[in-house]
Amino acid sequence: MDVLKNLFEQHFHSSVGRVQPLKGQLGGSGREIIRLASEKASAIGVLYDVREENVAFLEFSRHFRAHGLPVPEIYAEDLSQGAYLEEDLGDTTLFEFLSNNRAGANLAPQAVEAYREVVAVLPRFQIEAGRDLNYKVCHPRAVFDGQSIAWDLNYFKYYFLKLAGIPFNEQLLEDDFGRLTKFLLSVDLDYFLYRDFQSRNIMLRDGHPFFLDYQGGRKGALQYDIAALLYDAKADLPPELRQQLLDRYIDRLADFIELEREVFMHHYYAYVYVRIMQALGAYGFRGFYERKAHFLQSVPYALKNLRWLLQHVELPIALPTLTAAFTSMVASEKLQSLTSNEEHLIVRILSFSFHRGIPRDETGHGGGFVFDTRSIPNPGREERFKALTGKDAPVIDYLNQQESVHQFLASVMSLVDASLRTYQRRGFTSLTVSFGCTGGQHRSVYFAEQLTKRLSGRNGVEVVVRHLELEIMNR
Repeated sequence: MDVLKNLFEQHFHSSVGRVQPLKGQLGGSGREIIRLASEKASAIGVLYDVREENVAFLEFSRHFRAHGLPVPEIYAEDLSQGAYLEEDLGDTTLFEFLSNNRAGANLAPQAVEAYREVVAVLPRFQIEAGRDLNYKVCHPRAVFDGQSIAWDLNYFKYYFLKLAGIPFNEQLLEDDFGRLTKFLLSVDLDYFLYRDFQSRNIMLRDGHPFFLDYQGGRKGALQYDIAALLYDAKADLPPELRQQLLDRYIDRLADFIELEREVFMHHYYAYVYVRIMQALGAYGFRGFYERKAHFLQSVPYALKNLRWLLQHVELPIALPTLTAAFTSMVASEKLQSLTSNEEHLIVRILSFSFHRGIPRDETGHGGGFVFDTRSIPNPGREERFKALTGKDAPVIDYLNQQESVHQFLASVMSLVDASLRTYQRRGFTSLTVSFGCTGGQHRSVYFAEQLTKRLSGRNGVEVVVRHLELEIMNR
């Protein structure tokens, strides 16, 4: 932590007044991500001990910015301690924006437009900036080649198929893997492959996308990244929208290279399959093997995508054993039960300041709870807490010592739990719970975080938390 504070103070010439650990932006990675702020500036600090990935991210970031692409500015670095400081792009990922602007399969126009802008930018990474990129810093491979594909397919086989109990003939499956790999590598691999181009690695600031988490990039096929975005499991994009976005992407590609749509599409769905298998391997490793249950909540969405592919797509090559495994997966009651049989429910938890008014409903439902936390003792009145938030340990400790806090939280949980059960049983898809206080910095943030902890990991429930006043403070 000290190394990040030093980098911040050297770059901004001001002392760090607030430190906020972040989670969620980088999913299953081992990186420690921290927001550091003074009265005048804010930045994101990263601590990670894999030097090769750090080098790739820093060099790629500077290269992409030189091409005018929307990626974070790198402020400072200390590779000897695995630390770097980058531009703060806020807290709203494309996935969160999508979740806040949809009702089931119906996406609000602003969510669709965000995706349209994202797919229009992708060819600039792949072709324009990819032409003169230094691929020597790629880690662990410079090309998405046969070795890369083998790693992904074996990840899927050992951490998903075997741990999920899906039966298969290993030799026949390996034969299918060989045919699939040969087919995937028969396309042009001379483009930048972002590798993890999905909705949680794209931030929205002032309505426009900024891109993160490309340190695993390498040379590869155009088809992979657009497949990763459009078949991102929990984003659950409707098939009609996926097709519209794919058409827009292909149209944009034609601005950079001569492209025959039929040639692109000949290989496209094979890359969709291999990307889904890579994701399932990750879900299996994190969920079945490491026992992190929330990763398994994405599995039914991936199965939904596989079911659609099995029904609507015929690959140019025969993969009988792999196809049989997919068929067993989508029919598996065990895998479907990884999320509740009840409807998937998104719970939006907000903290806010009453000075700015109660948050506007963005779901179109108009329901939910608004809890007034101003009856709770206010840490903000004490000088020692003024620069802190309800996420910081001293504030949490102070509020945990107040009996009224525990009584208030117990009442909140009783009401919210009752609504959760009813909403899921009736097939509702959205519930909003808002906490307000005077400044939107201490009590409301504390209660929003406490409720998030208690609801995270529940079957059929996805929690999206936003601290509206903190977002304004950090701009």
